[in-house]
Amino acid sequence: MFKKIINSKFWTGVPPWVFIGAVVVLFPIFAFMTMQNINRSSLHNTRLLLEKGAALIRSFEAGTRTGMSGNFMGSFHLQRLLSETAMQPDIAYLLVTDAEGTIVAHNAHDHPDHVGEIYETGMDLKEVFAAKEVRWRIVTGPDNMKVFEVYRRFAPVGEMHRGEMMRRWFNPQCNIENPRQGELIVFVGLDMSAVEEARKADLRHTIIMGIILLLTGLAGVVLLFMAQSYRNTKVSLSRIKAFSDNLVENMPIGLIAIDKNKKIASLNNVAGAILAISFSDVTGKEIKEILPDDICRLIDEVHSQGGVIEKELDCTLSDGKIVPLETSASVLKDENDVFLGYIILFKDLSEVRSLHKEVERSQRLASLGSLAAGVAHEIRNPLSSIKGFATYFMEREEKPEDKEIAKVMIHEVDRLNRVVSQLVELARPVSVSKKPVSLSTVVENSLKLIERDASEKKIEIKKIFAQKELEILLDTDRISQVLLNLYLNAIDSMENGGTLTVELLEEEGGAIIKVSDTGAGIDEKDLPHVFDPYFTTKRTGTGLGLAIVHNIIEAHDGKITVASRAGEGAVFTVFLSGTGRE
Repeated sequence: MFKKIINSKFWTGVPPWVFIGAVVVLFPIFAFMTMQNINRSSLHNTRLLLEKGAALIRSFEAGTRTGMSGNFMGSFHLQRLLSETAMQPDIAYLLVTDAEGTIVAHNAHDHPDHVGEIYETGMDLKEVFAAKEVRWRIVTGPDNMKVFEVYRRFAPVGEMHRGEMMRRWFNPQCNIENPRQGELIVFVGLDMSAVEEARKADLRHTIIMGIILLLTGLAGVVLLFMAQSYRNTKVSLSRIKAFSDNLVENMPIGLIAIDKNKKIASLNNVAGAILAISFSDVTGKEIKEILPDDICRLIDEVHSQGGVIEKELDCTLSDGKIVPLETSASVLKDENDVFLGYIILFKDLSEVRSLHKEVERSQRLASLGSLAAGVAHEIRNPLSSIKGFATYFMEREEKPEDKEIAKVMIHEVDRLNRVVSQLVELARPVSVSKKPVSLSTVVENSLKLIERDASEKKIEIKKIFAQKELEILLDTDRISQVLLNLYLNAIDSMENGGTLTVELLEEEGGAIIKVSDTGAGIDEKDLPHVFDPYFTTKRTGTGLGLAIVHNIIEAHDGKITVASRAGEGAVFTVFLSGTGRE
């Protein structure tokens, strides 16, 4: 439990060790200041009482001198003067003793029995008489009253007249025989009740002010830490927000945040690009108005089941395009397990599926290549024998019809031999010898080979070359073979004339060759199989030409793609890397 309290935050948001540390530091300081104020007040009260007592003693001595010098000297009595002086407020008593402690005068005129008694002080009165300075002490008076007693030697006259004058001071009824004349000490007792009340009030005020100052100091320290904590938190939140915003915007997968009312709260650029929507257009709108039905159903499923649901969906967008998505949806909650909404992460699988198909195609080609190598070897031997017998029969002139049949046999054997050669070339790894050459020169030379065929079919050849001369590392013969195959396919697709366009474009890290035609085009269902071996839509085609083209481009570390629609022509795009190895 204690560990939990230590690790938790104080209610102000400040760690508890800050509050404890502030108390440890500030309490001794304010306690010391409070004690200083209390001591200062006590010294001040003591000084006031001491000055008051000293003033009363001086006043008493002055009155004594006045009484002695007047006409009433003979009748002047010290006892009467004490009684009149002690009538001032806050005076508890006023008495005079000799050096032995015998009371020679007392302000209590109604109790003359005090005169002649010994005043027990516990002090050396001779030393007090010799010291001359005013002294003080706190004693307990009548009725346990606290009394501030001020005392010193009593010297109203000079030393010369002290003995004679002293005999006149005393009341004849005091019954004191031979008092030690000239060695007298006066004691003034001041009532400390009012001073004690004032001292207690000052003590209470000082303690209260000390507590207030301590609390104020603690509050100030806590506020400083709170301000610093707020500033640090604000800076941290700004950094975290900037980091999270940058992370969300640049992450390679789509993200959509949905609030608890099933309205779109946020989405990143990738999500907008995949779903063809914009953040500014969809924020705050219902998901059913914006998102595909498949994703909306996924949200409903997450709402009913909870947890994390991962699925692959083929989402149909608003424009009818179908996008394969790998999705992950979950409920979004805060640290207190309060429901906030939903979060959806998804990735476009179009390229992944395309790569899967490419891998499958490569695997099929590898299997086919192994088979083709064996079949080609087995076929070529009987073909040589058949061609030899056909030549033998053709050279014989017994029957003209046999000669024609022999010619057909030789022609078909040659055609079959070409197919076997192509099959062997497809199965065998393509070797290329790259050299830096002018790409436009290679394209110009390859176009010259098909000018006559294009002219016969009334096909216009259109060239669009980049202004900058493009020099690429490639195998001239192999690339010419690729281009010639693409040209011939384009010419075959344009039965009634058209336009063959060859475009050269500069691309970062290489160049692009686009070969497009205005022919019959390719059905959408046939596009994924265009580069497969033995796939052809021609009646006399072998289906190996584009497969060989694909292998040659891959050997150049390049890439070839096709885009077409039936009746709208086809566009073959070849990317050639300019940084390949020779």
